[in-house]
Amino acid sequence: MVAPATALGVDLILFAQSADDSAAQIASHVIGDYTNLEALKKFADQCDVITFEHELVPQSVIKGLEAHGVRVYPPSQAFLYSQDKEAMRTKLSEFLSPTWKIATRASDVDHYPVIGKTISGGYDGRGVWKINSQDELVEILKTTSKLLIEEIISFDAEIAVMVARSPHGQATSWTPTETVQEDGICTITVSPAQCISPELAEQAQKLALDIANLVGVVGVMAVEMFVKGEDLYINELAMRPHNSGHWTIDGACTSQFEQHLRAILDLPLGDPKMSAEFAVMGNILGGEKSDMYRPYLHLMARNPELKFHQYKKEVRPGRKIGHVTGVGRDLLQLTIDVQHARDYMSGEIDE
Repeated sequence: MVAPATALGVDLILFAQSADDSAAQIASHVIGDYTNLEALKKFADQCDVITFEHELVPQSVIKGLEAHGVRVYPPSQAFLYSQDKEAMRTKLSEFLSPTWKIATRASDVDHYPVIGKTISGGYDGRGVWKINSQDELVEILKTTSKLLIEEIISFDAEIAVMVARSPHGQATSWTPTETVQEDGICTITVSPAQCISPELAEQAQKLALDIANLVGVVGVMAVEMFVKGEDLYINELAMRPHNSGHWTIDGACTSQFEQHLRAILDLPLGDPKMSAEFAVMGNILGGEKSDMYRPYLHLMARNPELKFHQYKKEVRPGRKIGHVTGVGRDLLQLTIDVQHARDYMSGEIDE
């Protein structure tokens, strides 16, 4: 959000855990512990609005800030549904979703395989398991007091719909995005999603907007869905700019990051329409290469139209350290070029 904040003349201050955090390297910041309410109150006294970059900030801290008179977006009563999967499933009971239950002991589950998820804190495949037997469930329950157990959906594809909503209820959404996952990590996104009909795309956007209104989100939110035939199953919610919306930086009139700022500042929302026919985004995952500059020499010469985004993170195997985006009219060529670029930067290929 630093770039659009700068363009809008908005002072963005980061409450960071470390000076090595990505945004702390390029933005004004204060170092502290985001679980420390008193430290956050002191920080919030410098701010007009507080928002979040991830879902790990405790509810007690968010409510403490609100009680301190701070404008916090998304508000605690909405943010809960991206932090607590049990609360989310209960709140969205009127929407189609995988059959689910809560398990606190192995005897709570009587058939396998199932999907098990931690109630909070899981992401990028962490805290999610395919459980094939009672013995496996017993082992997992040794590490957590309860699990969300879901049926396995034999879905055709996964999509995400990014939406934005302001405090006075203005809302908008981007075109549905197809997300390709490997080992629980999103590797490539294609916008607009090619796996669904225009009618189903419109239905997906309406679902996401209905959910945004129901939970009362303020800011940007990703609604992740499974596609099975003509049915859309709600998977998860993320109340923040999200990986499935990174393509909007280069492929939409208004990026998810600018839109998040507009929403939390209660400004009129920007136009979400695509600025090109297709947008393909590939996540760059850490591998053996630690030098992320040298690959530019090959890739920028090969595909000068691609857009590269580095997060200034320490390179570690499997860690998202950046992304590359291609926009244009030839979806097949865009996909080939983006796949090549991400594989080259991740060290999976060397030519």
